Amino acid sequence: MPKQNHTFVYFSAWLVIGVFFGLIILLIRGDINLDINRPGSNDSTTENTATGSQQRHRGFADAVMQAAPAVVSIQAIVWTEPEVEDQTQEDVIQRFLGKNSPHRPRKQAEPNSGSGVIIQSNGYIITNYHVIKQHDEIRVRLSDGRVAKAELIGSDPDTDIAILKINYKNLPSLKIADMSQLKVGDIVLAIGDPFAIGQSVTQGIISATGRYSERTRISQNTYENFIQTDAAVNPGNSGGALINTQGEIVGINSNILTNTDSFQGISFAIPIDIAQQVAKEIIENGQVVRGWLGVEGQELTSNILRTIDIDSLHGILITEVDKGGPGDLAGLKSGDIITGINHQDILSTNDILNMIAAGRPGDVFIIEGLRMRQSFMTEAVLGQRPLMSR
Repeated sequence: MPKQNHTFVYFSAWLVIGVFFGLIILLIRGDINLDINRPGSNDSTTENTATGSQQRHRGFADAVMQAAPAVVSIQAIVWTEPEVEDQTQEDVIQRFLGKNSPHRPRKQAEPNSGSGVIIQSNGYIITNYHVIKQHDEIRVRLSDGRVAKAELIGSDPDTDIAILKINYKNLPSLKIADMSQLKVGDIVLAIGDPFAIGQSVTQGIISATGRYSERTRISQNTYENFIQTDAAVNPGNSGGALINTQGEIVGINSNILTNTDSFQGISFAIPIDIAQQVAKEIIENGQVVRGWLGVEGQELTSNILRTIDIDSLHGILITEVDKGGPGDLAGLKSGDIITGINHQDILSTNDILNMIAAGRPGDVFIIEGLRMRQSFMTEAVLGQRPLMSR
């Protein structure tokens, strides 16, 4: 019996030692954690769970809080005479009140609502040209409720950009995102004033970049290079900010693609790097100066290629040449096919538009093409693109 008791004691001792060393190994590996600052592990679990839940429920609030103060509401007001039922009523008003009487019915305000983004703390604001296209007066409402009259510094209908200025200083502005990091699938937030109901935020993802369509024409813009998203954008959102989850601006919300005049899941924003470059030129020069070739064209289709009996070819078919323009002086003719500019292939009308626009008046461009199935090369001296109005 004594020998059996010693065996049991030895077994129990080694069991305790094994458990002890096992716990030490688990502690070293981090598989378990002892918190001596709290009375029990249950409290720690509860607090950690609550903290995690709080972080999950916050969503993108930090990004919105950072960006929202720099987004403003805009009203472009057109003053109109009040309508009268007939000329007889107008004659009576003039006879008794006089044409300039202060008691005559006052002018009516017809506002067009939109949004804008503060791009400089000294009061420069970027918005869409179509928001302020028609106006007698422009008013800006800041996120803190202050209202100011705005001056139109300049506009660029070709990209649907306009720059306003208000006489305030030390205004909040947005940090510009690194556009090289923008990816399809990234989460984005649209901030603006839809239907003039007050600042609102919607969420979506980047659906596509570099969006352009020769056949459908996403917008009336001459230069298109849109960011496509599924963030809800409605009337009044135009000119507002499209931001990433860090609160940095990636684009200026511009328009939607729809058959019903209401949001159908596809919206477009002007990339902020393009908008920023246009804004810089407007602020410095009052307008955007672009190169001009003076030709119009269309992309090559299979029908066009069959007509000229060519199986495959990249380029742009010239359909019209402005008389006396740079293209005309360079000898370009309707029916020519431009295949390259400055030894770079031309694949779409967007390519040639952007390449010419990036040039400056006086730049010499080498143009390669095809005329009557024969290759040719010529030099064109760019002019300045005439100001567009629409």
